Amino acid sequence: MKIALIGSTGFVGTGVATELLSRDHHVTALVRNLGKVEPKAGLSVVLADAYDHLAVADAVAGHDAVVSAFNPGWEDPDLYDKYVAGTASIVRGVEASGIKRLLVVGGAGSLLVAPDIQLVDTPEFAKQVPAFVVPGARAARDALTILRDNTTLEWTLISPPAFLEAGVRTGAYRLGGDNLLMDGDTPAGIAVSDLSVAIVDELEKPRHVRRRFTVARMA
Repeated sequence: MKIALIGSTGFVGTGVATELLSRDHHVTALVRNLGKVEPKAGLSVVLADAYDHLAVADAVAGHDAVVSAFNPGWEDPDLYDKYVAGTASIVRGVEASGIKRLLVVGGAGSLLVAPDIQLVDTPEFAKQVPAFVVPGARAARDALTILRDNTTLEWTLISPPAFLEAGVRTGAYRLGGDNLLMDGDTPAGIAVSDLSVAIVDELEKPRHVRRRFTVARMA
C-alpha cells in the first residue's frame, strides 16, 4: 500500500514508519522540516503543515490510507489547543482529499477504568504523570470524540496502553476495546515496535473501522 504518515519523526511515528517499510509498503512522510527525516528506500518526504487542512489534503491525495501520529510536543504550553486544532485539521484534510481510511494514534487517557470513568479523570492519573502530560491526554480524549462524530471517513483510533516503552519487537500483542488493559493489578504496557505492528496489521486487515481499540503486550 501507499501510506501517508503524519508525525513520522515522533516516538510512535518512527516505529510505524519502520514497520511499514519492513513490510514493503511505500511511506510518504508529511513533515514541517525536511532535515528531520533520513532518506530510506520506500520513503518519500513532503512538506506539509498539519494545521493547514488544504496542505494536508494535497499531500495525502492518491494514497491508500493515512496514519496520524500527530502530537505538537508534550511540553508545548499550548498543547491542548494545538492537539485538538491539529486533529481537526487532519480530519478535514483527509476528507477533502477523497481518501476514506484514516488511522489515528490516540492516548491511553480516554480508556475506561470503570463504567463511565476514563483514566485521565482519575486522581491516580494526575499523581503518576508529569503535569504537562495532562493537557495532552485530555486533548487526545477530545480527539476521539471528533472521530466518533465523523461518518464520512473509515476511521480507526488506537489507544496505547498505560505504559509505552522502547523495547524489542516480538510481533505479538493482545487486543482490547475501550477498557484499560491490565497485567494483574498493574496497568499493562507495550513496546512501541509492537504497537506499530498492531497499527500496520489494522491497515492491512481492518477489524476496527469506526471504532477505537487498544493493545498491550502478551500477558
